[in-house]
Amino acid sequence: RRQRRLLLMVVCVALLLDNMLYMVIVPIIPDYIATMRGGGGTAGPSAPAGGNGSGGGNRSLLPARYPPASGGNEDVQIGVLFASKAMLQLLVNPLSGTLIDRVGYETPLLAGLAVMFLSTATFAFAENYATLFAARSLQGLGSAFADTAGIALIADRYAEEPARSRALGTALACISFGSLAAPPFGGVLYEFAGKRVPFLVLACVCLLDGLLLFVLAPPGGTGARANMPVGTPIHRLMIDPYIAVVAGALATCNIPLAFLEPTIANWMKDSMGASEWEVGLTWLPAFFPHVLGVYVTVRLAAAYPHLQWFYGALGMAIIGASSCLVPACRNFGQVIIPLCGICFGIALVDTALLPTLAFLVDVRHVSVYGSVYAIADISYCVAYALGPIVAGQIVHTMGFAQLNLGMGLANVLYAPVLLFLKNVCQMKPSHSERNILLEEGPKGLYDTIKMEERKG
Repeated sequence: RRQRRLLLMVVCVALLLDNMLYMVIVPIIPDYIATMRGGGGTAGPSAPAGGNGSGGGNRSLLPARYPPASGGNEDVQIGVLFASKAMLQLLVNPLSGTLIDRVGYETPLLAGLAVMFLSTATFAFAENYATLFAARSLQGLGSAFADTAGIALIADRYAEEPARSRALGTALACISFGSLAAPPFGGVLYEFAGKRVPFLVLACVCLLDGLLLFVLAPPGGTGARANMPVGTPIHRLMIDPYIAVVAGALATCNIPLAFLEPTIANWMKDSMGASEWEVGLTWLPAFFPHVLGVYVTVRLAAAYPHLQWFYGALGMAIIGASSCLVPACRNFGQVIIPLCGICFGIALVDTALLPTLAFLVDVRHVSVYGSVYAIADISYCVAYALGPIVAGQIVHTMGFAQLNLGMGLANVLYAPVLLFLKNVCQMKPSHSERNILLEEGPKGLYDTIKMEERKG
């Protein structure tokens, strides 16, 4: 039990680091806008994702190596950088899920942390846009292994409810904290200590997390994995209608967050004259309703586990209503309210549906979780790969209000689809080899031998 808690801590730190690294580059982006414009170090007005736009005296570290942008849509250009991680992660996830099912969870998690450490160190010493882009893509490779293996490891070690929902809820809270706290963290350190310090701090924490995992689960320790069954192939999981419904909900509910991150800063400056500190703190208050949503869903799931589908549908309805309210806001205080609603709704959906994926694998397939959580990661990556690129183009051609209304409508229309999951809790486990041996007991010589092997 103690080792299980330590492994949960390792996974939570890995997810925290991944999301902090995803967002901590926000304060650096305005410098690259200036260099592409030929401005030589004055930050432009296009800081995405809630960035605080602070750079201070460290902007001289980023030499201008690009000609001024001529007639291009700046939001789309910056969006390519933000989307590069998710795009590579999207391509690698099918392979990483299959590999995790074959070799276990700990070794891919350790490999993912090693790649994330390399990516973070590359961020620290990047001096041009191309190196930053390479580091961003490398982070996607590490995340494809670390995120998927980490969530699958939690589902495997916490096989019973409500412990599984609590553990996954803790991981989701760490993801939220990393995403929302990273821009202020990066902005302050970048302002007062230099552009390398935020990345070096994250690299040190990543190294320590990897060393702890190495001590807890050395790569050579494969005894526990040797007797595990072969997981269901990812392509078979993808065509399972129940898993497909959950994956669609995870992608749809994250679209507002993914599409607003690169566009809301410019909209706030243009429509309400928001200052830099207001733009920088836009998303930070939303951390608290997100944690509240995780806590509420975990408690409700423990008391009423048959209503998981309803918690997800309610979350999507809240996300849809909140998205439609964003364009109506006229000041900084007002815009915080719908953003808190979006994050609260996402917490409901994620906390309700991530354990549902593990349950569906338990009762309909084989209880190995690498591929099914690779599908969940693919759902997230679809939103975050399209968001930075597509959102800027939609705002450029149709307008910010139309973008939010479309995202809100998509969530409201998808919420009734979760009714399809209403009877999931009544499903009985399939008669796979693992279930026969572990639940029904041995019935013959072959089963008795297999049972003894598993006990060994």
